[in-house]
Amino acid sequence: MSVGAFLTVPPPPVSRPAHPLPRGACDAHSHVFGPFAQFPPVERSVYALPEAGPEIHAALRRTIGVARGVLTQPAPYAHDPGAMLAAIAGAPQALRGVAVADGRIGDATLERWRAAGIVGLRFTEMRTPSGEIYPGSVGFAVLHALAPRMRQLGMHAQLWAKAPDLAEHLPALLRLGIPVVVDHMGCPEPAEGPDGAAFARIVDLLADGSLWLKLVLCRVAADAADYARVRPLHDRLVERAPSRLVWGSDWPYVRLQPAPDAGRLADLVQEWIGDAELIRRILVVNPGELYGFKEEQQA
Repeated sequence: MSVGAFLTVPPPPVSRPAHPLPRGACDAHSHVFGPFAQFPPVERSVYALPEAGPEIHAALRRTIGVARGVLTQPAPYAHDPGAMLAAIAGAPQALRGVAVADGRIGDATLERWRAAGIVGLRFTEMRTPSGEIYPGSVGFAVLHALAPRMRQLGMHAQLWAKAPDLAEHLPALLRLGIPVVVDHMGCPEPAEGPDGAAFARIVDLLADGSLWLKLVLCRVAADAADYARVRPLHDRLVERAPSRLVWGSDWPYVRLQPAPDAGRLADLVQEWIGDAELIRRILVVNPGELYGFKEEQQA
């Protein structure tokens, strides 16, 4: 169902990284939008929709040098993962997906999604700049209802919320018995540093092996000039829990102006991690384990 007229914008430019990523690297957080003639949004969007269909996404992967990718459902597509499923069907060895569903989803639909490459569901407690929940998103309360079926199908929960909300809710959510993945470095406040109470609690849970986290820098920093302020938090994560981290670009950067450069972010994560074995652990081995990529797919 189309929501009528909507604003589209070209995808942001991407540069080739100065330092090649390791063989089999995975971008664990990006999005596809469109083609809009086939997959228009189903909810009102609070941002302009980038023209980022499967072919453009494949070009991004080639440019930055990732063999694999994990697509996260954008809010304007709500509970309709059609665009994501089409992208995965075109590259089933390379792509996985994280969709959105509420408690009304039927068992047959959830099973069909899982068979088609959707490995998790996303639950959101973030708000738009005006304070409303993103249209098409689903909150943490629904996770409690869906967890038994997700556990049976081997699906994980992906969470997007600010660090204090995560610190409050994670202990109960981890008891649901399914893998839990935290978006965007846990959305901490950089000014609080790595010892801020909420961020420190998230790090402790990671170190305990109870949790996964995405090193997605650009939603924590205000812009490229602000990246250095986030490095102490990034370093703490890598120091304490390297086996529980994956990396993502967040391409095509909705609501971020100017848009980051995915190639530069790919260089930056390698520069900050520094050690070749740790880089491979975070960009290749960990996503292989979390998302079910087989070794022979690491081309």
